[in-house]
Formats: sequence, structure tokens, C-alpha cells
Amino acid sequence: MPANWTKRIISGAVLAAMAGGLAWFAWPQPVLVDLATVAKGPIELTADDDGKTHVRHVYTVSAPIAGKVLRISHPLGDKGPSLHVGDEVVANQTVIALMQPTLPGFIDVRSRDQLQAEVLAADAAIQQQEAEVQRIEAALDFSRTEFQRAQTLSRTQTISTQAFDKAKFDVATNEAALASAKAQVDMRRAVRTSLAARLMDPANTSPSAESTCCVRVLAPANGRVLKIIQDSEATVLPGTPLVDIGNPLDLEVVADLLSTDAVQIKVGAPVRIDGWGGQPIKGKVVRVDPAGFLKISALGIEEQRVRVTVDFNDPPQAWSQLGHDYRVVVHVTTWSAQDVLTVPVSALFRKGNQWAVFADENGRARAKPVEIGHRNNRFAELVSGLTAGNRVVVYPSDRIADGSRIAQRGAP
Repeated sequence: MPANWTKRIISGAVLAAMAGGLAWFAWPQPVLVDLATVAKGPIELTADDDGKTHVRHVYTVSAPIAGKVLRISHPLGDKGPSLHVGDEVVANQTVIALMQPTLPGFIDVRSRDQLQAEVLAADAAIQQQEAEVQRIEAALDFSRTEFQRAQTLSRTQTISTQAFDKAKFDVATNEAALASAKAQVDMRRAVRTSLAARLMDPANTSPSAESTCCVRVLAPANGRVLKIIQDSEATVLPGTPLVDIGNPLDLEVVADLLSTDAVQIKVGAPVRIDGWGGQPIKGKVVRVDPAGFLKISALGIEEQRVRVTVDFNDPPQAWSQLGHDYRVVVHVTTWSAQDVLTVPVSALFRKGNQWAVFADENGRARAKPVEIGHRNNRFAELVSGLTAGNRVVVYPSDRIADGSRIAQRGAP
């Protein structure tokens, strides 16, 4: 009998333990959540976007004339100014580029035949005019002889005055005709030289090495070379950009913000600049352009953008590593407050037409409607619904409902 009672007691204990285990597993466990405390603190609204640094005054040196510009960054410097990006230049002293006359162009076969025929015609015209010069010289010699004979006869008064004047007139006329004929010879020789120059083969010509034949393009301002646009030797037209010059320490930041954000930005608004690889930099807005422009986003969406210009407030030592056209991220403050009640944005969810949060009340989640004001990516201004010190559930899941048991994740 005692053995039977022992078995019954053991069996009952096992059944009770199993029933307790099943009850423990079946009993609803609290949902583990992350909690945040509603507290007062600073909050600000910013317009965020990518921007880039920009030298305020960039001088683009262009070719003043059409010609052949020599290689700008020549390694030896014997055929050009030998400039490189980052080199310092001095206004009206540093040679930016050296330009030479262009070589003659190639001509087609028909044009060459026409020019050769014109050269032959020019040679014939020169010979014709030289023969005319010889004829006029002979006539001039005869008229001078006649004039000398008339002078001898006039002393003995055996020649009429009209005949004497006629001999004198013939000398003057032939002298003028001779000068005109010689000028015609010079002119036709010049025409022949011009035609021969047009026949010049570019393969047989070489640019002059004298500095007097070239144009020296000087730096317009002090600074450094920011960009060499035309690096290689080439034939360029007037106005062709060659080099960009500027002062790397005269930097500003430009950002193309959405027009809906730009209307909230005022001149003098504080700016935080980061995303450039260094510590955040303080700045301020100095200009908001009065006109916008259309820009296509990376997703192909048409957006109206407005250019905003920002100056640095921090000393140059804080941003000296930045250069021209470096990428940065700007955060322009549009509204800020120092002591307001804030709640994490991750705790908010929509309940009907209102915002609501799950508040922790003695281990139970209670859905409470709240009214919020300004908000940014992290916090929202809490107008009503909660007080400082209340704890709310952040990132609430669909396992949480009004009245659900909750426990803070990681709590003992």
C-alpha cells in the first residue's frame, strides 16, 4: 500500500508540473519594445541637400586671336609656359599660354591648278609692264634730248616759245608715265608674291622660333590654376577657353534647393555643412536667387530648384582642405527653438485623422492621441497629449495594441 501511495504522489506531482508548464507557456508574455522618454530640448527644421564649393571669382583665360596655342603643361617648359593645376600665377606677369600663327591649310588639285595659272599670268603681266617701263624710259630720254636742244635754240631766240614749252611738257609727262609704270611693276610683283604664298605647302613650312612672332597670354589676376581646359597644342579660334584661374581660399558654397524649401530660407540663416570628409562647418546664407530653374532629378522627375549661396563662418583653418567644386551637404535652418517638448518621430503613427503614440502605463501600452507642431527627421514638437517624463514606444509593431503588456527590451 505505501508503494501505491508513493506512485500516486509522484504521478500527481508530474501532472501538476506539466499543467504548470503548459499554463506558463500559454500565458501571454509581454511584448519586448524600445522606449523613449518625452523631454524638453532644442529642435530645428532644416532644408537639406547636396551642394558644392565654388571659388567666387573664377577668371577664364581665353585665346585673344585665332592661332596655334602651344602645349600649356609641357614637361620641359621649352615649348610653352609649363603650367600645371595648382600652380600660383601673378597678374600681368605669369605667361598662361603662348600662341603662334597657324600654318597654311591644304588646297585641292583644282584650286592649285587655278593658282598656278594665275601665277603664270602674273609673271606675264610683270614682263609686259617691264617692257612698258623700257618704252617709257626711251621716250623720256628722247624728250630730254629734245628739251636740251630747245634750251640751246632759245638762247639764240631761234625757237618759238610754244615749241620750247612743248619740249618741256613732254619731259614732265614722260617722267610721270615712267613713275606710274614702275609702280605698276611693283604692284604686279606683289600680286605674284601673294599668289605664290597661297600655293605654299604646309608640310614645307615651320613656325618661327622668334618670340616677336608670338602672342604671350598673361594672367589677368593673382591666384592659382584651377583647371587647364586646353592642355594640348592645338589651333583655336578667338575666345576659346584655355585656363581657369582663381583663389582657392576665396570659397563659397552653392546649393540648388527645392523652391518649396527656398521660400522658407532667409538671408543670414545659419547653415551646417558636413558630408565633405571632415568636421561639420558653420556657415550662413548670403544670397537666395530671385529666379529658379528646372532640373531633372536622378529619377527623371522635373523639379524647380533655386540656387542658395552660403558663406563660411568658421576660420579658413577649419575648411582649408576644401577646394573648387568639392561636394558637401548643407543643412539650412528654416526654424528652430531651444526649449520645447519633443517626441521621437519614430513613435508616431496615424489613428484616424490624428497622430497617436503608445505610452507606457505600468507595463501596459496605451494609445494616446497627440497634437504635434514642427517636426524634422528625428523629433517632433509636442503641443498636447503628453507631458515631460512620459515614456513612449518607438517603432511600434503590429503586435502592440491598446492595453497590450509590454516590457523594455534589454531590461533585467
